[in-house]
Amino acid sequence: MSKTTKYLSLSGLEPLIVTPESNFINVGERTNVTGSRKFLRLIKDENYSEALDVARDQVEGGAQIIDVNMDEGMLDGVYAMTKFLNLIASEPDIAKLPIMIDSSKWEIIEAGLKVVQGKSVVNSISLKEGEETFIKQAKLVKRYGAAVIVMAFDEDGQADTFERRIEICKRSYDILVDTVKFPAQDIIFDPNIFPVATGMDEHRLNALDFFRATKWIREHLPYANVSGGVSNVSFSFRGNNVVREAINSAFLYHAIQHGMNMGIVNPTMLEIYDEIPKDLLEHVEDVLFDRREDATERLLDFAETVKGDKKEDVAKVLEWRNDALQDRITHALVRGIETFIIEDVEEARQQTKRPIEVIEGHLMIGMSVVGDLFGSGKMFLPQVVKSARVMKKAVAYLQPFIEAEKDGKQSFAGRVLMATVKGDVHDIGKNIVSVVLGCNNYEIIDLGVMVPPEKIIETAIRENVDIIGLSGLITPSLDEMVYVSKEMEKRNINIPLIIGGATTSRAHSAVKIAPNYGHTVVHVNDASRAVTVVGNLLQKDNRVYKEQIREEYEKFREQFLKRGKQKNFVTIEEARKRKFKIDWNTAEIVKPNQLGVQIIEDFELKKLEDFIDWSPFFRSWDLHGKYPDILTDEVVGEQATELFADAKALLKKVLDEKLLKAKAIFGLYPANTINDDDIEIYDASGKAQVTFLTLRQQLEKREGLPNFALSDFIAPKDSGKQDYVGCFCVSTGFGTAELAAQFEKDLDDYNSIMIKALADRLAEAFAEYLHKKVRTQHWGYDSDENLSNDDLIKESYKGIRPAPGYPACPDHLEKKTIWKLLQVKENIGVEITDSLAMWPAASVSGYYFGNKEAKYFGLGKITLDQLKDYAKRRGISNEEAEKWLNPNLAD
Repeated sequence: MSKTTKYLSLSGLEPLIVTPESNFINVGERTNVTGSRKFLRLIKDENYSEALDVARDQVEGGAQIIDVNMDEGMLDGVYAMTKFLNLIASEPDIAKLPIMIDSSKWEIIEAGLKVVQGKSVVNSISLKEGEETFIKQAKLVKRYGAAVIVMAFDEDGQADTFERRIEICKRSYDILVDTVKFPAQDIIFDPNIFPVATGMDEHRLNALDFFRATKWIREHLPYANVSGGVSNVSFSFRGNNVVREAINSAFLYHAIQHGMNMGIVNPTMLEIYDEIPKDLLEHVEDVLFDRREDATERLLDFAETVKGDKKEDVAKVLEWRNDALQDRITHALVRGIETFIIEDVEEARQQTKRPIEVIEGHLMIGMSVVGDLFGSGKMFLPQVVKSARVMKKAVAYLQPFIEAEKDGKQSFAGRVLMATVKGDVHDIGKNIVSVVLGCNNYEIIDLGVMVPPEKIIETAIRENVDIIGLSGLITPSLDEMVYVSKEMEKRNINIPLIIGGATTSRAHSAVKIAPNYGHTVVHVNDASRAVTVVGNLLQKDNRVYKEQIREEYEKFREQFLKRGKQKNFVTIEEARKRKFKIDWNTAEIVKPNQLGVQIIEDFELKKLEDFIDWSPFFRSWDLHGKYPDILTDEVVGEQATELFADAKALLKKVLDEKLLKAKAIFGLYPANTINDDDIEIYDASGKAQVTFLTLRQQLEKREGLPNFALSDFIAPKDSGKQDYVGCFCVSTGFGTAELAAQFEKDLDDYNSIMIKALADRLAEAFAEYLHKKVRTQHWGYDSDENLSNDDLIKESYKGIRPAPGYPACPDHLEKKTIWKLLQVKENIGVEITDSLAMWPAASVSGYYFGNKEAKYFGLGKITLDQLKDYAKRRGISNEEAEKWLNPNLAD
């Protein structure tokens, strides 16, 4: 058995492998009719659209597994489970997570197993009905390829002592492993979490026995995992959220220390462990560990004094300035406070023999605390970037003193080269990863954006780097990364390669990049994981970790390719027969009020404030949740509020001082569809100008469902109807690079990243604003529209504005056609790179379709017959077409 098969491996569309290095796996609990009144109401009302939003909120809230439970007396649980899981499978943003099929009724579990996508978890089976039923159910779970939660429950009832817990878990484990031949790593024990501080003597050991049982399971039942429902432990204090949050957090903290590696946790009922007031924590832990006879009574009394909201004593804000020097420096770094760092660093310099010792000692001690807090989920990304700003200012102050010593040199943990690949101009994610790695004492060599492969490789060799990190946002960057990996293999380079960026994925890294490069390739999907990956790659004995990564990627590649072959596709000819059909004899076609090109120079940015969608802004900082709810979120609310205040302050400065310049161009034209999939664009006299090429869905669908292409929304030429289409480009990025460079010069990475994130939000807002003006005025097909910003974000308007490179039209080559038709570069100065990224980066381009039947869709995978047909229509080679459409190619 390979090493990777010893780890619990689950999957939705994406894998989840639970290794010893994994952080706690959080199971989302809100899609459970027994625990959420809202979800129960939605399912009862057959409002599955909003029910899916509940699941989506959990994904955005950081859940790594989604628990689905349909156990309710008035529900047809089999029907509800089947329908809901089928709907989840059609929503890639939800379906990427593994599903926990949760029910006390076997027929509902089996119904879920028949339709669930990927490798799921069954919750649960037990010895409650005897060994025969237990074995039968376990064999079925194994046959369906799922993992299983095993309750500590047997014929005599639920285990409520340490001895009963380990007895039942051992018996269950032996039956599963020896009799059923169930993979040990796919077994997850739930040793029962019961309430503490109930006042009953027999409950005094509820928490402690769980801790002890968890540790025993991890030590004596090889490869098994441990889970549980954490909120049960504080049930006695319902109504007093301060105490409940403290109990939940302290229990979870200690359960993880004892080996619990996954569980159902409500993040809104957690306090940060290190921020639980010390007196409250002492009372709570006295109960959890049964440290005093009167522990329960003391906690009950104390609970009466902490009812209500937590308030911070403003008078104590500067008390930390009375702490010891190291504590002050650490506090400043953790809290991102610049005010006193220079005087504290100078005091430290006076106390050391050499100035470099301040960096290697005082500052790195503080940054290691930052790294630990971030890695354990107790700090969030914006805080870390602020910490880096303080660190940089401290280092800059010390630099002249260090340079005065000839041999003054900082000792780094490793040297990492970072680059956004050739043709791509986006670097927010790369810069965040660079900052976080820098906080963990890695030396960063940042080559910037649009870096050619030869420069990446030559710099890596010359600077003797330990790791190369490649970043990219647009689809063509994926191909550029493949090319870099091939060139590294040709040069016999043996430096680990980490891959990151919005369009990158574990699938692409495993299937397209890793096979080309004999050394290690690792996909990193967020900044916090980058620290762990780099640390593992650079540890002294890293052979086992590298072998494990290669084995995981090989296994993933095999499963991915196998899964791709199981999907059925229709030919392009058949797909065209199944196209979306509009009755053009009755369809309403509105002629634009003004045809041709219009240019907007030096647009007033203040008009865009109300059109900003803030949710993606928080995601760019790795804070997940919807705006404005994220500002009051129990987990990230405080940091989100602080970040938002900083963003609004910088935005006000940008608007008041006109620090950024916005421009736009758009055109509205007569148009008709020709040859099913192409849209011909005419000038005012009816002469053909250019042709927009579209791609058509080819995945075989059930009877009656169409295979969409964007051309379906434009009247065919042979219909005799004159139709219309538009295209546009907006930019709010003029001046962004200069502002970011000035912030970087001032050692302010926080605002350097912030200005780019704000420029991106303004560009999207400009696209939204202009689209509204087109709908209501310039084209005027919906002149009576009256939608709120929330409605605009939800795309509740008539018509669509898809963009080249996005799901409905993933071919970036279409940008060239838009640029040719509108003369974008000549008119407003926005350029496209060799890989068709837009410069400035804060730019948006796309089309306008006005038909009320037009809708957004994802192209999905296409087959070689459409690729060849498309290449012929475009006048390029099959190889060139594949370069741009590789991620969408099914074969």
